[in-house]
Amino acid sequence: MRRVAVVGAGMTRFGKWMDKSLKDLGREAVDTAMKDAGVDKPQIEAAIVGNATAGLITGQEMIRGQVILRDMGFGGIPIINTENACASSSTAFHLAWMYVASGMYDCVLALGVEKLYHEDKRRSFQAIGSAVDVQAIQELLKQTAARGRDDAEKAKASSGGAGESRSMFMDFYAAGAREHMKRYGTTAMQFAKVAVKSHKNASLNPYAQYREQYTVEDILNSPMVAEPLTRLMCSPIGDGAAALVLCSEEKARQLTTKPVWVTASVLGSGKDRAPGEPGVTTRVANKAYAMAGVGPEDIDVIELHDASAPAELMEYEELGLCKVGEGGRLVEEGVTEITGKIPVNPSGGLLSKGHPIGATGCAQLTEIVWQLRGEAGDRQVKGGDAKVGLTQNGGGMMRGEAAAMTVHVLER
Repeated sequence: MRRVAVVGAGMTRFGKWMDKSLKDLGREAVDTAMKDAGVDKPQIEAAIVGNATAGLITGQEMIRGQVILRDMGFGGIPIINTENACASSSTAFHLAWMYVASGMYDCVLALGVEKLYHEDKRRSFQAIGSAVDVQAIQELLKQTAARGRDDAEKAKASSGGAGESRSMFMDFYAAGAREHMKRYGTTAMQFAKVAVKSHKNASLNPYAQYREQYTVEDILNSPMVAEPLTRLMCSPIGDGAAALVLCSEEKARQLTTKPVWVTASVLGSGKDRAPGEPGVTTRVANKAYAMAGVGPEDIDVIELHDASAPAELMEYEELGLCKVGEGGRLVEEGVTEITGKIPVNPSGGLLSKGHPIGATGCAQLTEIVWQLRGEAGDRQVKGGDAKVGLTQNGGGMMRGEAAAMTVHVLER
């Protein structure tokens, strides 16, 4: 396998862009990434486009990437569409890496783009909620109904609008948070401190959807979504795009003096596990560490999938940053702050930078590229001396864990 470098990165600001189309958002991100890379369209030999919900939100199915890129002047080259829930564009990046690493192409574009906002917000939440085993959910509802109308009504009431007025994934995260609190003594205040960190980081990021800062009290006193998750502990819906240009080592040397090398790219999926067997994040992360020849102790900066504040804390443990049950300690000690030993989500993460799900993976990678090149501005970690970065991006949910998972390691 050949060495692969990222030579260009670009993204839009994440937000509520009702007046912008997928084409508009994609063009902005791609133009920025290509300008950053110093390449023209004829040099791009293939493009991989990650998107999750266009079919359900806009009605555009099947040829999303072709539709988005054609008006930019891309034609004739292979254009591949990847739909893998929240891991759609990190999957696109993985395939782009494979194309270059295998020697098939020397210069490939990876794009993630999403529009989640819709005039009918229920449509947005229903689209997100489709990233589960729909048949299994329907069977569960049938079983509930079979136990009697009263039980069915109680189940509906306890869901509090999951899938209608909020993402059902927040209920999954809330259940995991309650279990973590019960088993390890983790507190709601520790979850709130994660959210405080994320919002503070986003205030320094011009690409972030929300740039307001909050106190622990603000976080805890915001409206309850699903105990113990308050609104400010949950990622928002949003629109946006991010793109990267990947090249072979020879090509990269011609284009830049600051290549960022992709030293690990691993894609995996959830599975039925034996008791005590590691979950999908740990399994995929361990493969990535081995591939890159590094360990958790070598990572200088991380962008991880914090769709909720408790998810970030638990992923510290799953990525091996601390022992199981000690995620709260890392928060209390400030280890994951921008100024800490292992800065996590300096962009503001999904919580505050935003979560247009099909764009999230490429946005995480874009942030790590900027951090490793020392180009992250006010949120720059380690004085621009970060050498190794990691992204973790999961998608969907089946039987208690992510359906799809990617972990990437990048080095300068």
